[in-house]
Amino acid sequence: MTIETLNTPAALIDIGRMNRNIQRMQDHLSRLGVKFRPHVKTTKCKQVVDAQIAAGAQGITVSTLKEAEQFFDSGIRDIVYAVGMAPTKLGQALALRRKGCDLKIVADSVQAAEAIATFGREHGERFEVWIEVDVDGHRSGIPPEGDALIAVGRALVDGGMKLGGVLAHAGSSYEYNTREALVRIAEQERSGSIRAAERLRAAGLPCDVGSIGSTPTALSAEHLEGVTEVRAGVYVFFDLVMHNVGVCDTSDIALSVLTTVIGHQEEKGWAIVDAGWMAMSRDRGTQRQQHDFGYGQVCTENGEVIGDYVVSGANQEHGIVSRNGEPDVAIAKTFPIGSRLRILPNHACATGAQHPEYQAVRDDGSVQTWPRFYGW
Repeated sequence: MTIETLNTPAALIDIGRMNRNIQRMQDHLSRLGVKFRPHVKTTKCKQVVDAQIAAGAQGITVSTLKEAEQFFDSGIRDIVYAVGMAPTKLGQALALRRKGCDLKIVADSVQAAEAIATFGREHGERFEVWIEVDVDGHRSGIPPEGDALIAVGRALVDGGMKLGGVLAHAGSSYEYNTREALVRIAEQERSGSIRAAERLRAAGLPCDVGSIGSTPTALSAEHLEGVTEVRAGVYVFFDLVMHNVGVCDTSDIALSVLTTVIGHQEEKGWAIVDAGWMAMSRDRGTQRQQHDFGYGQVCTENGEVIGDYVVSGANQEHGIVSRNGEPDVAIAKTFPIGSRLRILPNHACATGAQHPEYQAVRDDGSVQTWPRFYGW
């Protein structure tokens, strides 16, 4: 199978680019002396994760328990479920641990900690729990200096659970676009998580793990003293948001959507393609950044960026290709019907989620089909 034989739209992985991205991150974190636990929510694909582990990754991070089940069934035992544990999902987590999965779960409130401890005691299970720390006000977690930090730790330990450590994610790093700012937020993430760990230990509570990471902070960190592991996910594919953040070039983006030109609106300067938001996703993350790529950057079939052309609009199965700035009145000549294009995505996680499988393209142009996991 080759690209030319694929139906469209199709999610393509450029294997050469992917492997270079994997090696770049692994080499950087190895130099800094920390374990790397990739977040697999971006790809949800066994073949990709196998390549990450072959490069030196140790364990994985997941965003759903369904991912944990599927990756455990495929042979991976060391898994962190890095989303606050809902009490209704504890049975699912218990079943995984009873099968032999070394599953770690997360809490960031006394209520959640008590629910985990109560369920664990009732079922004779000593869950390993990490406390989520909020290092930047981006989403969830306990501030490093928050009173709740010690209270959650005590609720877990006194409740008979294992307090494994702290976990942080500087999601606000996506809002920056200079090296100086990314270095600063990376240090803020490191120091905040280490401060939380120090407070737990000073209170007589165990804290063996300091787990941090986002793609921008992982690649920007200059030292990681006190950190035991780093998590990052989108780096494996990168995307246009990460390009705008400044941690990759468009030539590093390993995920794209193959599409076909199916029509034109010449007076508007539009070409119509068969990749709408069902293929690209509705994610418009670049709209808030310094360069808006619409629904994606247009490339040739072999992956070369084509100037200022973007997918500027999208319906369910139709995408509108147009030129930023002056309309291309010769759009029908630029992109004749039947032309095949690749579209680089704003957000690799969201675009990947639109497809049941990837078409993985080797350097020689041959293609393999790699299935993608689904569900919660």
